Amino acid sequence: MLLAIDIGNTNMEFGVFSGNEIIASFRLVTNRDITSDEIGLFTSQFFQENSLDRRDISDIVIASVVPQVMYSITNAVKKYFYNKVPLIVGDNLPFDIVNCYDNPRDVGADRLVAAIAAYKKYGGPLIVVDFGTATTFDAIGPAGEYLGGAIYPGIKISMDALFTKAAKLPRVELVRPASVIGRNTVTSLQSGAVNGYVGAVRNIVSLMKREMGGDVRVVATGGLAKLVGDETDIFLAIDRSLMLDGLYLLYESYQKKQGRMAP
Repeated sequence: MLLAIDIGNTNMEFGVFSGNEIIASFRLVTNRDITSDEIGLFTSQFFQENSLDRRDISDIVIASVVPQVMYSITNAVKKYFYNKVPLIVGDNLPFDIVNCYDNPRDVGADRLVAAIAAYKKYGGPLIVVDFGTATTFDAIGPAGEYLGGAIYPGIKISMDALFTKAAKLPRVELVRPASVIGRNTVTSLQSGAVNGYVGAVRNIVSLMKREMGGDVRVVATGGLAKLVGDETDIFLAIDRSLMLDGLYLLYESYQKKQGRMAP
């Protein structure tokens, strides 16, 4: 079995693969001060509750955009998974994608991993919209090459900034109100947040499709993908497992190049 770990700015997602299928997954809040023992104990409890044996994990692959967590996560892996040395995307696990960015190192590992998975699953050309801490729009060409993209403040970041800077505005739940015209402060904030964000996403996708030309597919992923996806028909699919699937595909490609079969 393979343990895939995606470390984002907001959450760390752990997925256990048997063959090419995810059989179990869980998330932890990304805490830059978390210790290796905290990660190890959470993971051990998860394995126990799902009747999984840590000794059955043959390899571990990690993608991270949070360098501060890497010391703890790699030490947790070695300590709680019997001295396994993890494969780290962009380090000892190379990206299997043509990267057209001016400086390829500037692209976050998460964006490239999602691009690889989306192209493999849906074909190209396509746009991947990832609703995370930031909302990223990534363009993938017809041959699977990474063309570039756009980065937009995440909807939660936007609302937190509004709450912080405007003394009389409360925090609100991110749901679509019954009407665009809010009748109180809460529904007015919800209308602006959800409807405004959907409009921004539609516009950026439309402009990117115009530049790319042809029949461009659009796929959404990330924690808030369904919130926006329910309000628009621009997405071919809402795929919450895209990052973990991408990690498996990278690992599978690496194993084949090494003359080995993925577990």
